[in-house]
Amino acid sequence: MATEFVPPRQYRTDRRSPLRWLWSHTRRHAWLLVLMFFGALGNGLAMGLIPMWTGRAFDALVTRPPQWDGVLKAAAMVAGLYVLRAGLMLMRNFSAETIAQRMERDVRDEFYTALLGKSMAFHDRIPVGEIMARATNDVREINLMFAPGVNLVVGSLMFLIMPLVMAPRYAPDLLLVPALFLVLYFVLLVAYLRALSPLSMQVRETFGRLSTHVNEVLDGVETVKALGQEDYEIERVERRARAYRDAVIQQGYEEAKFWPFLLFGVTLAAGAFHALYLAWQGVLTVGDVVAYVGLLNLLRFPTFVSQFAYAQVALGFASAKRLLELLNFETPLDHNPQGYDGLMRGEVEFRDVWFGYDPEKPVLKGISFKVRAGTRVAIVGPTGSGKSTLVKLINRTYDVTRGSVRVDGMDVRDWNLAALRSQIAIIEQDIFLFSRSIRENIAFGRPEASQEDVETAARWAQAHDFITHFPEGYDTKVGERGVALSGGQRQRIALARAFLTDPRILILDDATSAIDSATEDEIQKAIFRVAEGRTTFIITHRLSQIRWADWILVLDQGRLVAQGTHEELMRTCEVYRRLFQIPVADMAALHTPSGNGGNGHHRRES
Repeated sequence: MATEFVPPRQYRTDRRSPLRWLWSHTRRHAWLLVLMFFGALGNGLAMGLIPMWTGRAFDALVTRPPQWDGVLKAAAMVAGLYVLRAGLMLMRNFSAETIAQRMERDVRDEFYTALLGKSMAFHDRIPVGEIMARATNDVREINLMFAPGVNLVVGSLMFLIMPLVMAPRYAPDLLLVPALFLVLYFVLLVAYLRALSPLSMQVRETFGRLSTHVNEVLDGVETVKALGQEDYEIERVERRARAYRDAVIQQGYEEAKFWPFLLFGVTLAAGAFHALYLAWQGVLTVGDVVAYVGLLNLLRFPTFVSQFAYAQVALGFASAKRLLELLNFETPLDHNPQGYDGLMRGEVEFRDVWFGYDPEKPVLKGISFKVRAGTRVAIVGPTGSGKSTLVKLINRTYDVTRGSVRVDGMDVRDWNLAALRSQIAIIEQDIFLFSRSIRENIAFGRPEASQEDVETAARWAQAHDFITHFPEGYDTKVGERGVALSGGQRQRIALARAFLTDPRILILDDATSAIDSATEDEIQKAIFRVAEGRTTFIITHRLSQIRWADWILVLDQGRLVAQGTHEELMRTCEVYRRLFQIPVADMAALHTPSGNGGNGHHRRES
C-alpha cells in the first residue's frame, strides 16, 4: 500500500466516512466540546427556570392583596438567570467558534498537505479550479458547519428538552403537547434533511464547475483575447453561473417548505388551550398557565434556527464528502519514508519500461538502456515520441506501468522519494516561477543558501547581469508565474535554481529554447562545467547541444529505436537522419569543437 506524505506534527485522520473524518478532527478539541455542551445545557436550564419564576410573579400579583415581596424575589431571580445565561452563552459560543476556526485550519492543512503528496496522475486528472473550489469554499463550509451550525443545533436541543422536563411539575397531562411536538418535529426534520442533502451537494458541485471554468478562462485569457472569443467565453461563464443560481434557488425552495414552522404555531395554540382548560377545571393557577405557555414558547428558538442550522450542517457534510473524494483519491505514489536516502552516484538504467497515462494506452513501450554515472546523454525523436515522459520516470514524477527504472542499481521505488528528488534537477521548456523575489526563486531548492551561493549560480546561468540591472536586484518580484520577465530570463533563473541544488542527475528538457544563440552558447559552456561528474540528460533538437553529448537515445512512437554516438546514428538510423537532415556545412560545424554550431531545425515538443 502506498505510503502518503505526512509532514512533521501532522496527525492521522479517519477517512472512511465524512462523519468519522470530522470526528477524528473534532475529538482533538474534547475540552472545548465539553464547555460547549455544558454552556448549552446550563443556558437551557436557566431559560427553563425563567417561565417558572415569571409564573410565580403572576400568582403573587393576582392575590389580594398583591405579595410584592414575591414579585421582587421573582424579578431578582429572572434578572439573575439572564445574567447567568449571558455567561453560559458566551462560554458556548466561544467554544463553538474556537472549534470551528481550528477545524478550518486543520482541515485546510490536511487538504493542502494531501495535494502536495498526490502523484502527477492525480493533478493531471483533476482541474485546478475544482481543487481550488474545494480548498476554499468547501473548507470554509466545515467552519460554518460548527459555528453557527452545530452550535445552534446543540443549543436548540436543550430548548426542546426543557418543556418535557418542566411541564409535568404543573400537571402530568401537560406533557402530551410538547411530546407530540417533539416526535413530529424530528419526523419532519429527517424528511427535510433527506430532501436537502442532495440539493446541498448539487450546490457545491455546480459552484465547483463554475470555479473550474473561470480559473481556466483566466489562465488562458491571452489566448481568449488573441482569438477574439471574449463574448463566447462570457456566455459560457454565464451558463455555468445560471446553473449555480438554479441550484441555489432549488435549495431555497426546499428550505421554504419547512413544516416545523406550522407545527410550532399549532403546538403553541394547542398547548395554551390545554392549559386554559385545566385552569378552568381548577387544576392550574394563572401563574401556572403563564409558566407553561412560556415553556412552550421555548420551542420557538429550535424551530426557527433549525431551518438555517440543519441546512448549514447539511452543507458541511456535503463539503466534507467532496473533500474526502480528493483526499481518498487513489494514487500509486509511495513516498517510502523508510527507503534508501544515501548520496547518489548518478547511474541510470531502464529495464523493459512500459508506461501510459492510461494503462491501456502505453506511451513508452519496452524501453531498455543503461547510462553510467557522469555520462552526458541526448534524447531525440519526433514530437510526441515520449521524450519528456521518459525523463519524468527517473525522479518518479510518474511511476512505470511495467518494468523498472533504476538509479545506482536500485529501483527508484525503493528510494526515499524526498532523497531521490533532492538529487535530481529537471528544467523544462515550460518554466514555472513563483510570485516571489528572484532570490527566493533561485534558492527554492535550497532555502538556506547564502546570497553568495545564489549569485554564483546566477552567474553560471548567465543571469546575474540582467538581475543586477533591475532596481531591486535579487529582491525584484517576478510576478505570478514570472510574468514580469521574458522567456529567456525565466529560463536562466530556472537554470540557476537547478545549479544551486548541486544535483547528481541534471535533466534539461529543451531548457534553452527561449534564449538567443549568443547567450545559449555561454549557457551551454556553463552547463558543460556544471555537468562535469554529473549524469546529464538533454532533450533537444539543436545540434549545438547534441554536439557535446557522450551518448544519444533515439525515440520514435514510444520505442527506443536506436542509441549510440552522432556519427554512428547518422550511418545506421534513418529516423535520426530524417529528424535533423543535417547539411554539409552543419556537419562540419558539428565536428568542430570550438565552433558555435548550427541550430538546425528547432522543434518544440508539445
